[in-house]
Amino acid sequence: MFRYERPQKGRYRQFHQIGAEVTGVTDPKVDAQVLTMLCHFFTELGLTEPRLEINSLGCPECRPEYRRVLKDFLLSKLDELCDDCRRRIETNPLRALDCKSTGCKAATEGAPSVLDHLDSGCADHFASTRHYLEEAGTSYTINPRMVRGLDYYTRTTFELVTGLLGAQSAVAAGGRYDGLIYDLGGPQLPGIGFAMGVERVALLLAEKEFKKRPDLFIAALGEPARDVAFRLMCALQRLGVAVEMDYEGKSLKSQMRRSGKFNAHFTLIIGEDEMAKGRAILKDMDLGSQQEIPHVAEEIYNKVKR
Repeated sequence: MFRYERPQKGRYRQFHQIGAEVTGVTDPKVDAQVLTMLCHFFTELGLTEPRLEINSLGCPECRPEYRRVLKDFLLSKLDELCDDCRRRIETNPLRALDCKSTGCKAATEGAPSVLDHLDSGCADHFASTRHYLEEAGTSYTINPRMVRGLDYYTRTTFELVTGLLGAQSAVAAGGRYDGLIYDLGGPQLPGIGFAMGVERVALLLAEKEFKKRPDLFIAALGEPARDVAFRLMCALQRLGVAVEMDYEGKSLKSQMRRSGKFNAHFTLIIGEDEMAKGRAILKDMDLGSQQEIPHVAEEIYNKVKR
């Protein structure tokens, strides 16, 4: 993708995004599921610092009244607003709430909250979304100043924000867009989705000096053992275990060095003797202890992920 604005840290002219969308459903359970999936993605990367902020922008029925109230408030603060916010008062007054200008932040400190102007349907939807987020164990904070930069959002909006990227605090963002597909000439389908900035995620990983240790390294001696190792690796990866193995038929000593280089938590050794018995040696690389176990994926999983 490309953007026109001046490049900054984490905000490049050319950039890439990953997104997820759900269409055809308005149930707030879906909102909670999408937000939970987003947070889980970052947790799996080991990035626990970004926090989820949510808001509701209401719908085409209740938002006009809020725009009117907010516009009146902003007109009373006109001299304190930046040029961009003054220019947008008529077309998109909500953008003043997320303006990065120090003067605008101060001027809008006491601005009316969109949450106080939701109709009953939108208020119930937002309350239910929060309930299901809590049911899912997904932490969040409410940010009534979050309006997003696109006018098509309805009801739920959200950002995953961090303090590690300077002014570009959002690493992922999105919301519900129940009228967008119809406005673009499609059927009347509701939708919700998000996009994350690939470059911003990469910057976060670099800030963290990201080095995720594999759960297991499989050291196999001989072609039959490597065949077993490959099947085990595939089965364990399906179970969520991070596995590496040797493909080059190196000596056990070389493979153990490689396991140490990967900094694996465990090493599974499968030699000729182990193959004959249908077993393997599992070594805890942190404790130095080892035990003989069946070379069955479920058995290994129970030991490695205990």
